[in-house]
Order: sequence, then C-alpha cells, then structure tokens
Amino acid sequence: MKPIVILGIFVADTAFRADRQPKMGETLLGHSFALGPGGKGSNQAVAAAMAGGKVHFITRLGRDDFAAIARTTWAKAGVHPEVTEDAESYTGAAFVFLEAATGNNAIIVAPGAAARITPEDLDARADLIRGASVFVAQLEQSVAAARRGLEIARAAGVRTILNPAPAATLDDATLALCDFITPNESEAEALTGIPVVTVADAERAADALLARGVGAVIVTLGGNGALYRDASRSLHLPVISAGPVVETTGAGDAFNGGFAVALSEGRNVIEAVRFGCATAGISVTRPGTAPAMPARAEIDALLARQG
Repeated sequence: MKPIVILGIFVADTAFRADRQPKMGETLLGHSFALGPGGKGSNQAVAAAMAGGKVHFITRLGRDDFAAIARTTWAKAGVHPEVTEDAESYTGAAFVFLEAATGNNAIIVAPGAAARITPEDLDARADLIRGASVFVAQLEQSVAAARRGLEIARAAGVRTILNPAPAATLDDATLALCDFITPNESEAEALTGIPVVTVADAERAADALLARGVGAVIVTLGGNGALYRDASRSLHLPVISAGPVVETTGAGDAFNGGFAVALSEGRNVIEAVRFGCATAGISVTRPGTAPAMPARAEIDALLARQG
C-alpha cells in the first residue's frame, strides 16, 4: 500500500479544564491540567497511523523537551517522521481551554519551528509526496508550504486533502489543487462568507467552494455528522456515536486521518467519509487529542455495529 503523506505542525498541548474562561485580569481555579501531544497535522498523522495507514509526517521541530514528546508519540503510533530540526527556534506549544460541562474548547497555538516550514521543505521531499496515495495538509503552517505540497501531489496524480484549519484566505488556484476540502462550520463560513448553521447552509457553502474549483467538499458538522457534496451528488451522513462526549478537541483531526486511510485503501468516497465519522466518533469519548485516536480494530467494530 502506498503511504499517506501529511504536512503539518506538532505542538505540545497544555490543556486546562475549568468551568469557564477567565476574563481579562481574572484568575480562576481549574479542575485539571494535562500536557500532551497536539498540532493538527501531528494529530492527523497519529489518527491515520492508528487507523491502519502507512503514514509519513513532514514538519519542523526545535531541539528541546517538547520535541522528545513528539518523537515518542509518533513512535508509539507508528508514524514515520520527516523532520527538519531547527535549532534557531522552539517546538510549538498550544494553550487549550476545555469547558468542564461540555468538553468544548478554545485554543491558542504558537507553532514555533513549524511556522518556519517553507515550500523548499516540500521540494526536498517531493519524491516521497509523488509516491503517496494521499497527501494531506492543513493551515497551521504557511499557506505557501501547503500549496507547494498540493502542487507536487496533484502533478503526480496523488489525491489531495486540504483541511483549511485554522481558516485563512485561499485563492482559487490553491482551491483548485484540492480533490477534497474538509472545513468545519466556522471554517466554511470564513472561506465563503455563508454562515453555516443548518445542513442547507452547509450545502450552499459547499457550492460556493465547488464553484471556485474544489473537487469535493466535506463540511464536518460536529454532533450533526458531515455533509459530502461534489458536482453530481450531495449526502448528509449522521454522526456515528461511540458513547458520551468527553472532549471534542481532536474530532476534526480524527476525521481527516480516518478519511485519508479509507481513501488510501481504495474505498469509495462515501465509505471513506463514514470511516472518518467513526474515527471521530470514538475519539470524542476520550480526553486529549493524539492519545484519543482509536485503533483500527475499534473503528471496524463500531462500523460493524452500525451495519
């Protein structure tokens, strides 16, 4: 099986759980604290590897203790690191606020060395990308780097996924490089100007992205599942629940990792979306991001129960 190549960042997540966020100048007592691995690209790489994919992850790290967390995380999950060490910067970190009652989150990311990923980093690994089944990027590193990876992949006939998170301004030429784009509701609104509250809203936002050259759009809708839409069909897939929701922080990353694995295995796109939904459905029943990603046997078992 050809590998999945993912471009993105690693950050060490510093997660604080409390009843609410503090106001400016206010100090609150929290319920808990955890230090663990994060970063959308890294989380997606872990999700894909845990789900059975052969995954290579392109990123930059500093030379510090947080970099050691990254390498330990990838080794445990089976991710093949494609790392440039950057002694002039630091390994990224993120502040994650978790609302105790709901598990909802708010995040501040400082990418550190990963913010210095350049298009040249992608050129240096062009042969790896050309030999992939699927190439995945997000937007926590520069748009220019993501675009270069998408260009290399598209020229080689490799299927491309862009998870446009966090939302950024994207030109039509970049969008046209995407076989699939996977925004959540807020990212779809940021890209199109269309507020996404209902499935019908998601369809309108998807149409706006299709008109700009995207091959297919998957709007992830949290507890309302996902909308798949391309030029010829539209399908709303419900959430696949695996139990009570504990934390939603890594749900989108779980979806993208699982979706990429299913595509790499030759499943049709709707089966791939369902596989991604099942991966996400399990991840939200556990705390953390990368540590919450399910093993392949768990995903298969959940899908089998769904029929």
